[in-house]
Amino acid sequence: MRMIKIFDTTLRDGEQSAGINLNVEEKLQIARQLARLNVDIIEAGFAIVSPGDFASVQTIAREIKGVTVCSLARAVKVDIERAWEALKEAENPLIHTFIATSDIHMKYKLNKSPDQVVAMAVEAVKYARGLCPNVEFSAEDATRSDWDFLCRIFGEVIKAGATVINVPDTVGYAMPSEFARLIRYLKENTPGIDKVSLSVHCHNDLGLAVANSLAAVENGADQVECTINGLGERAGNAALEEVVMAIKTRAENFKADTRIVTEQIYRSSRLVSTLTGKPVQHNKAIVGSNAFAHEAGIHQDGMLKNRMTYEIMTPQSIGLSQSNIVLGKHSGRHAVKNRLLELGYNLDELEIEQIYQRFIELADKKKEVTDSDLEALVRNEFQAVADRFELEYLHVSTGNSTIPTATIRLKVDETPVQEASCGDGPVDAVYKAIDRITKLKVKLDEYNIKAVTSGEDALGEVTVKVRENGNAYIGRGLSTDIIEASALAYLHAINKIIRASNK
Repeated sequence: MRMIKIFDTTLRDGEQSAGINLNVEEKLQIARQLARLNVDIIEAGFAIVSPGDFASVQTIAREIKGVTVCSLARAVKVDIERAWEALKEAENPLIHTFIATSDIHMKYKLNKSPDQVVAMAVEAVKYARGLCPNVEFSAEDATRSDWDFLCRIFGEVIKAGATVINVPDTVGYAMPSEFARLIRYLKENTPGIDKVSLSVHCHNDLGLAVANSLAAVENGADQVECTINGLGERAGNAALEEVVMAIKTRAENFKADTRIVTEQIYRSSRLVSTLTGKPVQHNKAIVGSNAFAHEAGIHQDGMLKNRMTYEIMTPQSIGLSQSNIVLGKHSGRHAVKNRLLELGYNLDELEIEQIYQRFIELADKKKEVTDSDLEALVRNEFQAVADRFELEYLHVSTGNSTIPTATIRLKVDETPVQEASCGDGPVDAVYKAIDRITKLKVKLDEYNIKAVTSGEDALGEVTVKVRENGNAYIGRGLSTDIIEASALAYLHAINKIIRASNK
């Protein structure tokens, strides 16, 4: 298979999205994650633009190893010199220079003739190549340029020393079939094109950035320029995660692959979203919160029988632990039964049917039925078994120079029992003290905290997933004191274990 290079421009074109302004440390954090993602090239910024951009490129060039680091530069010497100054300590530097080639840009923006533009491009590439072993040349607004003029200017910059030729759909104008023809035409009619890498850089103004990038790969492009979460000017760029997973999922179609560690995709998406302040839309392909969520009953039933019925890739392949079965009015009995089992309720078919009918009534009134709602239905429908363990007293001593210690008193079958324990932190100490009282061999699989109200007196909700004898149980606790909420969540799960064993 051909290996398609992934050129990530999140830190340059992505940062040009309206409202984004990353500092040097934030850019370095993202660059480190991009290295873990194993992108081939990181375009770290536009060094001439500002001292901050220069510092970002220089810092990333010094610190990030095992990946090519790139800076953008206009086709003028001062830009190229500034780019090289920022890049010269990089393990593998790349200067990326560009000039517009469409009639409308040459006439109204550059006020240059086509011959002048070719001369500027050649001079810029020669100068850059004299400084740096790797030079990429981009023909800005290529998809609205004359195709024969593109072949001419690309042929000349290849002779001048360019190692990568980039074809940008700068304003997101091209159709996939049209872009595919352009790539084929350039490969067939550009002198020396076989000696360089052919790259594409597509914008998303018509929602076709990914489609155009993939069409280019099908027709011989060697490199795709893209961003995490599809960030970029106006409607954004081709989304890295979509391009990569399309190539991976339909490898037989593209006869190609990338070097991306796909299990790092979700983490990369979340980091970029957090640092840029740009949330990912829920129905965003690959990394949206709904990408692996299923609510329709038919879909849920198929998923529970064989995930391949409705998932063409696994959530684990992008770094998620599992799919999400969302309980709502479209959900079926199978999904409700499965969630009840996860919550520790091993009910018979008649009991499941009773709960399902109450569930449907509630789901008509709510968009989503939560685990807490489902547990309340069970408690209301059947005679609740009294909790064996109830929290009576909790005291925790902790600090950065003392060993965390917890003292716990539980009511066990109406009898007070007290224990104390030390731990790695206050929550760990609490759980160890509880374990001494319950004498259960419980493994903590997951621990999550979230605020359910706002303000200084906000309620905190702790959710835990514990495992006992191979069975998983979910517990929840709510309190303004997060340590107390942690204890209540743990006891909630333990009491489910007791009820399950009694049943």
